[in-house]
Amino acid sequence: MDEYELNDGTVDRFLLDAPGVSLLIFYSRTCANCNLARQALPRMNLPVQRLCWIDAGTNAGATERYEVFHLPSIFVIRDGVFYGPVNATLNEWDIRRQLALAESNHPAELP
Repeated sequence: MDEYELNDGTVDRFLLDAPGVSLLIFYSRTCANCNLARQALPRMNLPVQRLCWIDAGTNAGATERYEVFHLPSIFVIRDGVFYGPVNATLNEWDIRRQLALAESNHPAELP
């Protein structure tokens, strides 16, 4: 699974062009749960092609558009289409279940 660090200027184009499933994760460098997520997510065997990290503290535009209220916040994007948030604990089984639920929703345009 690949990992990318995105920002306000790169997030939209990158996600629109990325084939397959991307997880967009908003985090903060000073957030303990975010640091746990940065360590745990890459080691999980998730059905995604990439993890896209965006620092909420320095990317207010994307943070506002995605209506991020807590960190870390995870969103599913597949083939440039937005499938919504993943509301799960940092357990692989829970994230897999929430990914399946998110992808069963009606897709929308990126925020």
